[in-house]
Amino acid sequence: MAEIMERITVDPEQCGGRPCIRGMRIRVTDVLDLLAAGLSQEDVLEEMPALEKEDIEASLRFASRKLNHPILAA
Repeated sequence: MAEIMERITVDPEQCGGRPCIRGMRIRVTDVLDLLAAGLSQEDVLEEMPALEKEDIEASLRFASRKLNHPILAA
């Protein structure tokens, strides 16, 4: 998780507190939306040259960990 948090930052003063890539105004959701639209990782890197391959991987791991939590039924 430490490696992810080096690349994924959350600042209440930036992008409404949404998770971003390395303090830039590129949100994790922006990266995930491009991948979901069918772009390859290489396409995303061309679309957003400030990103690194490790940023995309961290975005995917971050999203996976956010969704992987138990839900208690009442």
